[in-house]
Formats: sequence, structure tokens, C-alpha cells
Amino acid sequence: MNEYSFVKGHGTENDFVLVPDARGLHELQPGQVALLCDRRAGIGADGVIRVVRTDATDDPAAVAARGEATWFMDYRNADGSLSEMCGNGIRVLGRFLATHADVDARGPLPIATRAGTKVLTFADGDPLGEITVDMGAPALLGETTVSVGERSWPAVHVSMGNPHAVAFVDSLDDAGPLTTAPGHDPDVFPDGVNVELVVRRGEHHLAVRVHERGSGETRSCGTGACAVAVAAAVADGAERGTAYTVDLPGGTLRLVWTEDDRVLMTGPAVLVAEGLTAL
Repeated sequence: MNEYSFVKGHGTENDFVLVPDARGLHELQPGQVALLCDRRAGIGADGVIRVVRTDATDDPAAVAARGEATWFMDYRNADGSLSEMCGNGIRVLGRFLATHADVDARGPLPIATRAGTKVLTFADGDPLGEITVDMGAPALLGETTVSVGERSWPAVHVSMGNPHAVAFVDSLDDAGPLTTAPGHDPDVFPDGVNVELVVRRGEHHLAVRVHERGSGETRSCGTGACAVAVAAAVADGAERGTAYTVDLPGGTLRLVWTEDDRVLMTGPAVLVAEGLTAL
């Protein structure tokens, strides 16, 4: 077994293990990721982020981003499966880079992901301040259906670089414990889907539960909050630039779908521990 340094952090209680690997020496295997994320046998997390320079990995997304981003977010779900990116995770990664990697928080911070390069901005240039992420343009891909047990709901298929099915429900309790992945159309989502169940709390104010593919029900999902805000804005006929507040079990995110078709997500990121682990 080898020793790896790690940092543990969360964004609205969506938690991650970060493995610093600037020189690209520690390609993690799915079993290692699953062990890191195990909440009894490992450190415990919803996913793992390997922090690697774009010039130190041959991942096609990192190679394509060389020249516009120094850092690459190599993200895996808790079961070890690859994922395009993670909205809460990228804020945690940004916090790590600003506090541990000599990244200047006073300017925009581009980070390469498998869903394209995302740009982070720190409030007031403070490395410990709230972080806004330009999550890029959403894609509205039509209607679908999701189900839990005997219940089913119409849902909106929204891509934020990863797939989401957004269903408006009468109560967040409708899905019960949400211990298994909601049913979905495998022809629409051949690689699985993140499912958001949404209720309205007020004007432009939503509350959400989310089941993430590869991780189960999580306390928060950043890309999911983006997808929810987009689906709600379309349903509301809201003008671009309207701010939405999205409450998740682990905290609150603020979303704006801008006139130039970008989704801006603002929220906290907290680093809680660091150390060494054997894998």
C-alpha cells in the first residue's frame, strides 16, 4: 500500500476527498476511490477529486484545456465511476487551490473539467469568501419521467455537462427514504441520471432533494441546483437574470441564468481536515 496526502472538504455538506497530485503521479483506480469514500472503512465522502495540472495528465479534457486552465478537476463518484464534474466539488477545489496552491483569489480562476472549463470568482478577492462559478450554458433536452416505487412524475431533462431530471412534486417526502436510484428511461439516460425532486417555497425560492448517480442521495448537488433553477425559470417564464434561491438539506445556493446563457452558482466551500491515508 502507498500513502497519499488528502484534504477533506464540503460545499453545503456535499463532501469530497481531494487528493493533491500536481505532477500526475497518482492515477486512482475505482476501488481506491470507493474505499476513500466509504464512511466506515475509509475517510467518507460523496466523491473524490484528484487535483492535477492540465500539463501533467493525458486526460483528453485536460489536454484540450491547456493554455486556458492550469488545473484539472479529475472527479469520480463515490462508487469509483467517472463523472463530468461536480458543482459543489469545484468550489471546494477552488478553496483548496486558493489556500494550498498559491492561486491568487483576486482574479478569475479557470478550472478544466470533463464538462469544459469553469471559471471561479472569489467574493472580494478573499480566498475564504463565497465562490461564484460560471457553470456554462445549460441544455434543455425535453420531457421525461422518473419514478420511485409506485410513484412517477414528469421531469425536465436538463444537461449541465452532466445529466439531470428535474421533477416538481407536492412534497419532498413523496420519495420516501430515496435509498435506491429513481427509475428513469435508459434510452434517454444510458449512463444514469441525477434526479432532483423540487417543491416551491416562495417566489423564485425552491427546496430540493437529490439522488446522484454513483453516490446515492446527497446533502446537496451544485449542478443539480443549476438544473433546478433553469427548469423553474422556464416554467415561471422568468426573465433572464432572475435570481433563484435553492435550499438543499445541507445548505443554500444562489443561482442566476444570465442573458448571455450562463448559469452562475454562488455558495460556500469549507475545508475541514487534511492528513495521510494508505491505499
